[in-house]
Amino acid sequence: MNESLKKDRMVLIISILILVVLLIGVSFAYLVTTLTGDKEYIVRAGSLNLILTENNEITLEGQIPEEDSVGMSQDGFTFSVENKGNIETEYTVYLDDIELSEGETRIPDSALRYSLEKNETLGEAKDLTTMGANPNRVVDSDSLPVDGINTYTLRIWIDYDATVEEASGKVFKAKLRIEASQVRGEPVADVLLAGVGENGAINTTDPDQTFITGTDPNNYIWYSGKLWRAISIDPADNSVKLVTQWNISTIPYSGGDTAFEGSYMEEWLNDTSVDGFLGNLREPEKFIKMDSEWNATMMTGTGKPAETTMVTDPVGLLNVYEYTMSYDGTTSAKGYLNDALAWWILTPYDSSNVYTIGADGNTYFATPSGAGGIRPAINLKSDVRIVSGEGTKENPYRLNRDNDKNIVGTRLNTRYSGEYIKFGTGENNLYRIVSHENGTGTKIVSAEPLKNGGTFVKSAFGSNTTFSNTNTIGTFLNNDYLNPGNGYLTSDDIAMIENNTTWYLGTVGIGASYKMAKYTNNNLDSLATNANMMIGLLRVGEMLAGQFEKGGNTMSYWTLTPINSTNVRGIDDYGYTFYNYPADEFGIKPCLNLKENVVITGGDGTLQNPFTLALASY
Repeated sequence: MNESLKKDRMVLIISILILVVLLIGVSFAYLVTTLTGDKEYIVRAGSLNLILTENNEITLEGQIPEEDSVGMSQDGFTFSVENKGNIETEYTVYLDDIELSEGETRIPDSALRYSLEKNETLGEAKDLTTMGANPNRVVDSDSLPVDGINTYTLRIWIDYDATVEEASGKVFKAKLRIEASQVRGEPVADVLLAGVGENGAINTTDPDQTFITGTDPNNYIWYSGKLWRAISIDPADNSVKLVTQWNISTIPYSGGDTAFEGSYMEEWLNDTSVDGFLGNLREPEKFIKMDSEWNATMMTGTGKPAETTMVTDPVGLLNVYEYTMSYDGTTSAKGYLNDALAWWILTPYDSSNVYTIGADGNTYFATPSGAGGIRPAINLKSDVRIVSGEGTKENPYRLNRDNDKNIVGTRLNTRYSGEYIKFGTGENNLYRIVSHENGTGTKIVSAEPLKNGGTFVKSAFGSNTTFSNTNTIGTFLNNDYLNPGNGYLTSDDIAMIENNTTWYLGTVGIGASYKMAKYTNNNLDSLATNANMMIGLLRVGEMLAGQFEKGGNTMSYWTLTPINSTNVRGIDDYGYTFYNYPADEFGIKPCLNLKENVVITGGDGTLQNPFTLALASY
């Protein structure tokens, strides 16, 4: 923190329009109503009567940069959204810039922090840039039932680490804008039960789960940067079980115990940090049943299991019965879940083995200390709706509130793990978001191992098991790969990359926790040995470390993670981890962090329409 800035008296002006929205009436048409004047307020819905109130401009004078604990304790600006109509209503609250007066200079978003309290639940402190960029700063999105009300308190303060150049003598003026609409689309269960295409069928023989079967039904769903398949509908509440179309990562199931509860697998799936799956899902509490029950009963057959061992978690895996029901009545091809990848399922076979699915689609069992592929499963809430798509791989169903519009200018660091971006050149121009591990930037990885003239590039790891910019693969990544003349990246691409990233080099031995790749002991209170350089690789257990579109048609590739002092782990082309001597040669999937001021210039983040990017000024 610059000391001279701490002493500087500053002015932060925030003009907040406090909006109480009363939505009254029944919608018979999709209309647009605009309230004009000095307010900018748009409501999209039919036959609505709006009452809008605002307070006077609020001015905070003499402000200095503040620690988060101080900023979050201020009074803030309170507003509410209320539905007094007789139809459910959804809305989005935006924070828009107000035009500055002559002689004023705006404080950049990067110098501001905020927190949002909703219905007396205090949110965490975040950079204002995580809302997006004006005019698409999203404060919150939600839906309201009839007579429902949400109350908010928005707090904004100057970042304690803001510099004189960023904030001294500058101002920030903004106002709230709310866009509301009648709830769109049809519930996911209703759409699926109405038909899943000629290559699928609905199986109602089980009173507890209505299964989707077939060789390739129209049950593809895009949610939170990932392609999923709908497996079944629960008739009791119309929730819909999904499983990812491909492996998302690969880890040892456990240290040796076959129980799902307490396993590394349960922990990884429900880890709310950047290190696990749940922490990388979009607003899971709005989309998925957080109290889902998973049947992890031990069994040696594939019939319907007894409910002996039930585990309550937001995220789980398919059990062996659910997998076999997905291809009930089909041929030996094993149905739509067989993509030639190998992956864990939930069911223990006995006290020493857990069921897995082999690359041929058959069920096998393996010792849980081995590292296999993961296809997470979730249950969508019954009120989640489909707003577009046909349920095919090329045009999957899109979910309400996950089908963003007007995102041009939005910072990439507000987007979600798994989304696709255009980055790089030629045959190496497709990457995916991994996470936001460094807090401000965006970690990305090539969608498949690097190619040169249609052939996968192969490299030794090095002369030892420690990744560095002097070993073989590290030298290539931080020299040849970064040279625009070699055809992997353009100069514009390179300008977007963070100059240094921390790469975690911990060892994950046989039966060890995935967290050992990043932390050094079972207390998880210190970081593993790390390296600092621009380009690295994924580590075992990281998001997308194990992702392939289809097994057997790609290249096995290195990770950063040793298994011991003589071998390094990689991901094979069927989704399992392997380990080999570092002198052996395998594929390369470059991983890197993009700067916080990288913005989206087009696309929607899907495989068919990846985001395009540019570097914006702060």
